[in-house]
Amino acid sequence: MHNSIEIDTDLITDWKSFHATFSSAMGFPDFYGQNMDAWIDCMTSLDDPADGMTAEHAPPGGILVLKLSDASDLASRCPEIYAAIVECSAFVNYRKIEAGEPAVLALSFNKNT
Repeated sequence: MHNSIEIDTDLITDWKSFHATFSSAMGFPDFYGQNMDAWIDCMTSLDDPADGMTAEHAPPGGILVLKLSDASDLASRCPEIYAAIVECSAFVNYRKIEAGEPAVLALSFNKNT
């Protein structure tokens, strides 16, 4: 089981726009710190709606798929941000697995046509 959400990577041009795009798409709380530690904290709670860290959630026992539109373009334009998405998504799952819980996050690299 999975839920998915499209992330329009054309909106991402720098760190400020990265955090704004994810905050809007994921429904991060108003106190979101707009840094990667805060991003990881919010995304780690994808399977716990009661935490109030995201408006989007993984289904019980399932995962949330982030569908990154035109990921190859993002990787070319903003390689540091692209790498952070990949690395921090992996770290979210690492945290869950280390806690004895299933992974909650997957990435889908879509190409706009």
